[in-house]
Amino acid sequence: MGTTKKIPWRKLRTIYVSDSPITHSKTVNSEPFLRARMPELDSIRGIAVLLVLFYHGFGFAYGLSGLRGIGRLFVAATLGGWVGVNLFFVLSGFLITGILLDTKARADYYKRFYFRRALRILPLYYAVLCLLVVLTRAGLINRHVSWAFLGLSSIYMANVTELFGIPMQYGVLWSLGVEEHFYLFWPIAVRLLSRRGIAIAGTIICIMCTSLRSLSYVLGGQAGAGYTWLVADGLAMGAVLASLIRGPLGTCAGIRNVMWAAFASSVFLFAVGTPFGILSARHFLGMALRPIAINLFFVGIISMALRLGTCPWKTILNLAPLRFVGDISYCVYLIHMLVFELVDHVLARLNPSLPPGREHIAVMALRFFAAASFTIGLAALSRRYFENPFLRLKARFDNGVDVSTSRSSKLIGQTPSPAEDLQTALEIAR
Repeated sequence: MGTTKKIPWRKLRTIYVSDSPITHSKTVNSEPFLRARMPELDSIRGIAVLLVLFYHGFGFAYGLSGLRGIGRLFVAATLGGWVGVNLFFVLSGFLITGILLDTKARADYYKRFYFRRALRILPLYYAVLCLLVVLTRAGLINRHVSWAFLGLSSIYMANVTELFGIPMQYGVLWSLGVEEHFYLFWPIAVRLLSRRGIAIAGTIICIMCTSLRSLSYVLGGQAGAGYTWLVADGLAMGAVLASLIRGPLGTCAGIRNVMWAAFASSVFLFAVGTPFGILSARHFLGMALRPIAINLFFVGIISMALRLGTCPWKTILNLAPLRFVGDISYCVYLIHMLVFELVDHVLARLNPSLPPGREHIAVMALRFFAAASFTIGLAALSRRYFENPFLRLKARFDNGVDVSTSRSSKLIGQTPSPAEDLQTALEIAR
């Protein structure tokens, strides 16, 4: 009868807790934080776009003038919905940097990344620019859009048009400009730097953005300016998080520590800075440090979502409606302002005697329900019939993995590695 050979602890750890950048992050249930499907992040994306949708539908459109009681409280609650864009930035930085880190050894690293980003972003973006032209020229929305603005927007410079003397003429485009500027150079940094170097580079970007916002305030700059060099710290924070959880902090305890450190730092900044104006971008501290405090809070939210996604309470975030809205969030974000204005036009034509929504919460709610329903329906159709055909072309860069069937693990030619499976899932979601 043979003797049982003892397996060294280090080898045993390698068997059950892989040290690969994809699967080494384990919870107590031995489920990796970085998985082929992370539905909790779809839900986070859904929350982000709903924050923006409610903000533009109520607080941004009407303000609080003339409202009282429950209606006033409800609209007041939507006034902070603009932070949904910050959540988008942090989540985007986290997801895209993760994809770059997990593919940096590929020979087609740059070609693959930019080709896939183009398929995801460009078709719908240019379709919305065309829709903007049609609706304005047909008089269906009350908005002027110049050819100069459209030209700059077509090369993702909508967030810097004011530097050329051209006012912002469709506000939601500014954030797309910021993201694409960041991703022009960030793949180079990820390719050249180590994982630790990427975390350091992201931290330096956060410091630079804070310093430039401070300088902008001193020089009389606009508090709400969406220039890339003033707001890229949200993307950078997401990038730092992506690099951290692919290292020693990618454990249950490590991610918990990151989560609490981010929350504590955010609360500390707000608590200490509130008496000095951090809550308003019209004050120096608000313009300089408020974005940092908000982005730190969302780093904590994403870290918490990753933990919840691998524990028995994951159903808290894995809600089908939130995941659905998250899946179509790109189109929802791009078109919702156009739809609000189109609904205004239609309601005015159908019922000219309809009282102004500014002082009637029922009219506000009617307008919002009509516009939100149409926006979500149109975005769902766009995702299925317009965006997905382009997304399926990504399979050319997946070494035989068919993107259209990867969710059900139907493969063409070969079985993907954990890295390829995760990358495909992340990029479908993105």
